[in-house]
Amino acid sequence: MEKYLIKKSANANTTTQPQGAITSNNSSGSSNASRPAAKHNSAVPELVDLNKLPRDPAKRKRMADYHPNQCDEIRRKYLIWGPNQPRKLEFPYREIGKKKKKRRFNPDWYDDYTYWLEYSEKEHKAYCLRCYLFRDNIKDSHHGHDAFIVEGFNCWNKTERFVTHVGDRNSFHNRALKDCEDLLKQGQPFRGHDESKDSENKGNYLELMDYTIKQNDVVAKSFKNASNNNQMLSPKIQRDITECFAKEVLGHVMKEIGNGVFSLLVDECRDVSDKEQMAVVLRYLDKCGVVQEKFVGVVHVEETTASYLKSCIDLLFSQLGLNLEQVRGQDYDGASNMSGEFNGLQAKIMNENKSAYYVHCFAHKLNLVVVAIAKKIFEVGYFFDMVSVLLNVVGASCKRKDQLREHHQEEVRKAIGCGEIATGTGLNQELSLQRPGDTRWNSQYKTLLGLSKMFSSVVKVLEYVEKDGTDTGKRRQARGLLKYFQTFDSAFFLHMMMMILALTNGLSKTLQRKNKDIVNAISDVESTKRELEKLRTNEGWDSLMKKVCCFCEKHDIPVLDMEDAYVNPKKPRQKTGISNEHYYRVDSFFAVLDLLGEEFNDRFNEVNSELLLCMSALSPSDLFCHFDKEKLLKLAKFYPDDFNHKDMVTLEHELGLYIDNILHDTRFSSLDRISDLAKLMVDSRKNLSYPLVYRLLKLALTLPVATATVERCFSAMKIVKNALRNKIGDDYLSHSLICFVEKELLDTITNEVIVDCFHKMKDCRGRNET
Repeated sequence: MEKYLIKKSANANTTTQPQGAITSNNSSGSSNASRPAAKHNSAVPELVDLNKLPRDPAKRKRMADYHPNQCDEIRRKYLIWGPNQPRKLEFPYREIGKKKKKRRFNPDWYDDYTYWLEYSEKEHKAYCLRCYLFRDNIKDSHHGHDAFIVEGFNCWNKTERFVTHVGDRNSFHNRALKDCEDLLKQGQPFRGHDESKDSENKGNYLELMDYTIKQNDVVAKSFKNASNNNQMLSPKIQRDITECFAKEVLGHVMKEIGNGVFSLLVDECRDVSDKEQMAVVLRYLDKCGVVQEKFVGVVHVEETTASYLKSCIDLLFSQLGLNLEQVRGQDYDGASNMSGEFNGLQAKIMNENKSAYYVHCFAHKLNLVVVAIAKKIFEVGYFFDMVSVLLNVVGASCKRKDQLREHHQEEVRKAIGCGEIATGTGLNQELSLQRPGDTRWNSQYKTLLGLSKMFSSVVKVLEYVEKDGTDTGKRRQARGLLKYFQTFDSAFFLHMMMMILALTNGLSKTLQRKNKDIVNAISDVESTKRELEKLRTNEGWDSLMKKVCCFCEKHDIPVLDMEDAYVNPKKPRQKTGISNEHYYRVDSFFAVLDLLGEEFNDRFNEVNSELLLCMSALSPSDLFCHFDKEKLLKLAKFYPDDFNHKDMVTLEHELGLYIDNILHDTRFSSLDRISDLAKLMVDSRKNLSYPLVYRLLKLALTLPVATATVERCFSAMKIVKNALRNKIGDDYLSHSLICFVEKELLDTITNEVIVDCFHKMKDCRGRNET
């Protein structure tokens, strides 16, 4: 909606208005651009007339030379105007290079870099508007003499410099561009609590309209001449504009899917108003051979039975123009109503489509593997129970948290002074004891990592609580915690679990990537199992004991002699008949590793399933060493709706030609993932030469891995629907979430398309605008 308003306000200018050209009123995103100017003096600059700001980029002062209270208004003014892009100008030639070839600025470049490229008629050079406005906010010593900011760019024969200036995701340009994101993309509310004329804060929509009217004479005139019943400011109008954007985003997704296949990712979650919401994500392969997972909406479900969920999905599919026969995969968590083999949602969908194979979320299964350790091994469970009590005692008040931070900062200062730790950008950041999440046990890794780094500070806080605490219960807990965490036992289990969780934490992050394919996911699981098995060697044990002993020596914790007899703390007088090394290495360390191996094999049983074993034959790793024609023909039989008898005969012949061609093409020699293979096949147009092989690739990549994308949508829902906006309607919530989650697609939508869509909702709307 805001994109429409801002672009509309720019119609009074001759330049092209960029999308998303408004920032929030928070001045923290503001900065001053590098611009050559006179030396600064100590006097505060005078206020300037915003309507007399120079349009030519070469005539502008640097942002730091303006009055600090006016900088944000100046930035907004330039963003409303947009980049200075004269088109009907006789761009002069200049001689470039030794051969003195004549080159000049091409106005078609405006279309390629609409949002930032501008031209100076005074200097006949190109500049970047976004970096001028926000660039000084980025602290770095390597951007002080950027041609697009300071001197201007006029090497017209080196157009690749435009792409270089934009850079990667974390470049200076893109970070400056991020400051200009519009309000809709931030998930902020349109409506205000009080939208009356006398209100101090009417909400984002009306406040933005008021500001636009003040800054743009054409918009002001339109509102002045429009009748009171045609102001386009009502809440219904706001919802309709949001719906238009959401429809266009969904239209793009449906166009990409077409009549192709996709997988279904579904999860349930309660929102802030205690409504059960079902989020739906579709996974498919786009025309470029890239895996996409797109959010298509949330549906309020009154019941969570499998039958009701199935009816909601049927209704959503009918609204989107999709067919259940297009589904080739399902991915849910372990809830019985979703994944039940006989009466769950997955079973009801497979009753109608035998090719809609179910995959239990890999990230969720990994979580169950780690949980099993704490549940089945007493000592490990007891250790995590003590960590939980520790977090409750140390984090019981803001005062204790502040003490913890202050003690740790003092420890860091001493260590830096002694040369024990290095300094630099990103190092020695402020730490805290992070409370782990209930549904992601791998979050325990960050908790243990923080505990190991802040151990001395934690001990000091516990000593303070034990001595000066006002709550006698907490004082007793502090004494017990001090006694436990200053033992060799706690140090051992701390570092053992950190070592194991470090491996599973890396796997968890890998499994949650959107473009992760199931073949490589299985490979990563197998790699993690092999790494865990390596810990059973002497090197693994020695590495663990070295870390434990160093930690004990640093914090004055008594170190046990591994050759001595083990003493059971529960029965200290009874002889155990085993050494300390046997207890900690065999009964503790190896027991955990054995249980992990068993749980991995039980939970990830898909590794042995015939379908996924056949898919592994598509892997391009090690020069296609896993290629097996028989397995791939068997894989095609799993999808009878995609391969008929004629296709099977053709596929057998095509596979032989395909592998011969691929092995003799050096472009395919260094591939590792089937997702890379699919993209390269499209780029090299081999998907047209071997369409049935590419169809197999699409099916393999469409099969989902994890529901992480759905869970990210629920995180976004907490921003869009919060405690102050708990009455937002179901449709409005879904439309807002689609715009907020699918920001990249939102950027591609033009205002002209939205205006046309808005007019079609009701013919009379907007027709009388002047």
